[in-house]
Formats: sequence, C-alpha cells, structure tokens
Amino acid sequence: MSITKNIILNHQEIQHKIRRIAYQIYESNVYEEDIILAGIESNGYILAKKLKQNLEKISDLKPVLCKVKIDKKNPLAPITTSLNQDEYINKSIVLVDDVLNSGSTLIYGVKHFLDVPLKQFKTAVLVNRNHKKYPVKADFKGISLSTSLSEHIEIILSGKTHEAYLK
Repeated sequence: MSITKNIILNHQEIQHKIRRIAYQIYESNVYEEDIILAGIESNGYILAKKLKQNLEKISDLKPVLCKVKIDKKNPLAPITTSLNQDEYINKSIVLVDDVLNSGSTLIYGVKHFLDVPLKQFKTAVLVNRNHKKYPVKADFKGISLSTSLSEHIEIILSGKTHEAYLK
C-alpha cells in the first residue's frame, strides 16, 4: 500500500498565506513599536522568520524572533526560549507553529509565556486541522482543514520550494 500525498498549499499559496498573516498581525499590533514572534522549534520557528521578513516589509514594527523549544513527546518537560523572560514582559507576543493539530503544543507554549505579564498574546499557524483536544485556537491562520484523524499534514518550509501536503 502506498501513501499518497495531496498538495493542499503550493509554494505561491504559502507565500500568500504568510503575507496575509503578517498583515493581520500588523493590524492587531498597529500601535506597538515591537512584537515578539515566538516560533516553536523547527517549522514554527521557520514560519516565524518568514513572518518577520514580511512584517519588516509592510510595517514599522520591529519584530523580535524567539525560538521556543518544546519536547513534543514529553510536553511537561521544561520549555526553553532563546529570550529571557524579562525580554518579553509587557510585550505583545505571537506564538507561531506550522500546524495546529490537537492543540497540545500550543497550549503548553501558551502556559510557558503566561508566567510573566504580557500586553497581548496571540497564536498563528499556517494550517489549522480542527482536531483540538485542548481549548486553544489560532488567532491567525492560513487555512483551516477538516481532516480525518488518520490523515497527516506535512509542511516543507525549508529550501527553495515550500509545500503543504495531506497524507
């Protein structure tokens, strides 16, 4: 039995979704000087970098990248970030990941950032799968898909061609 890959977003569509999310982030932070883009390690961080590039083109915002390391197999393990907690006190933060599946990665990321007072906290994902087991939502999303539990989303953001597949 072979696994088929169905492209749900091609390179151009992903670029468009990233640009649109960047505009939405800017619109909700139009009066801010800077914003923290906290990307969950690997694809979430790559997506945060791409959002940062777009925000720098379209706005006067000074986006600051923050890498968030979460052990997805053991989410109760300590979460680490590339910024110290005092660097995001009273700041606007957008927690970024590539796919919102069950919500567990985002909810543990949210929990980590709530240890300090924040000005505003939002979440951004490229693909929202609508299979949440935790009450977390994506404030900014590229696309929402209703998939079966047996299907998997794979997103390729590194390299020259970006694609999102449903397997």
